[in-house]
Amino acid sequence: MQFLQPPGWAIPKGYANGVAARGTLVFVGGQIGWNGEQRFESDDFIDQTKQALQNVHAVLACAGAGPEHMVRMTWYITDRDEYNSRLRELGTAYRDVMGKCFPAMTCVEVSRLVEPRAKVEIEVTAVVPD
Repeated sequence: MQFLQPPGWAIPKGYANGVAARGTLVFVGGQIGWNGEQRFESDDFIDQTKQALQNVHAVLACAGAGPEHMVRMTWYITDRDEYNSRLRELGTAYRDVMGKCFPAMTCVEVSRLVEPRAKVEIEVTAVVPD
């Protein structure tokens, strides 16, 4: 895996500008903050994010992959202001589950997610080396 950092650009914090990799592609569909039984244990944004990340981690494991194999991550959030005001807590929750693996990331505020109680949905692409 090669992280792509154009010369002269500021180093991003918590994500990569780009990633190049070869191997088996793993696509993780959007994971929300409910448990494996499709039940929400909390309506708190950080709690839901941590659960969504744990769900991503579990799906990756089914393919023999882990956070270190992630090359792309897309976040869909319902409240940009809450996301920005809780970045420190969010960073802690992220590192607790994913460690210090920071793929290319995109975060988009959306008006609603399909599941009414969901506050975040995260999808991932990973590459397991051959």
